[in-house]
Amino acid sequence: MPKDAAVYTHGHHESVLRSHTWRTAANSAAYLTGHLKPHMRVLDIGCGPGTITADLAELVPQGQVTGVDAAGSVLEQARSLAEQRGLANVSFAVADVHALDYPDDSFCVVHAHQVLQHVGDPVRALREMRRVCAPGGLVAVRDADYATMTWYPSVPGMDSWLDLYHRVARANGGEPDAGRRLRSWALEAGFTDVTSTATAWCYATEEERAWWSGLWADRTVASSYARLAVDGGHATEDELRSISEAWRTWGEAPDGWFAVLHGEILCRV
Repeated sequence: MPKDAAVYTHGHHESVLRSHTWRTAANSAAYLTGHLKPHMRVLDIGCGPGTITADLAELVPQGQVTGVDAAGSVLEQARSLAEQRGLANVSFAVADVHALDYPDDSFCVVHAHQVLQHVGDPVRALREMRRVCAPGGLVAVRDADYATMTWYPSVPGMDSWLDLYHRVARANGGEPDAGRRLRSWALEAGFTDVTSTATAWCYATEEERAWWSGLWADRTVASSYARLAVDGGHATEDELRSISEAWRTWGEAPDGWFAVLHGEILCRV
């Protein structure tokens, strides 16, 4: 598979967007928000349904935010959200992170959340992000690291889920353990001023467990990920149904707990 031809593993099934629309600048970009100034021009790469993008626009009221995604279909939802929130300083466009259609030095901040794990050439993507970021600006990236995801209690089938996800994502040209690699990729891309941090999502209340387990149970049998798993010979439909049920079993455990570790980098241009 060519490096720039990776397939987005999750797709945009409702079960995927259920997760994406939960994301905010507060729960997904806190490592960046303290650096934002009201006048800044921000590029949000892989913006999806635009919930983080809209939050960033509110944080730069005299600036401008451009949200881009490789999938044009999801951008209508992003535009609708921005309109509902009365945001006049945000726009959306289709774009490829490997070849951004913007001049050099166009933005004060270039942000990407849960993007580099899905691209074929993350170093090239970071070089392109640096190209469109003005001197003195920031390239900000946050990605999960699947191998460090951990949960309790142990439920038969959950380990099978993690193994399957790794195999499907890598067959699609991605790197699901991207979080730990962000600093290395940034240095390879030529950044010399890189601040590395880590934060986690945690799902432990009854409501959180039901939401997290439900979206993964549905995603496992009904999303693009499910189709890619079967078509790629990684799992049968019966195996997917078994993994889906494992998710629901975990979600029903009153002592259930799940943590998602993320790597983060702030790269000064």
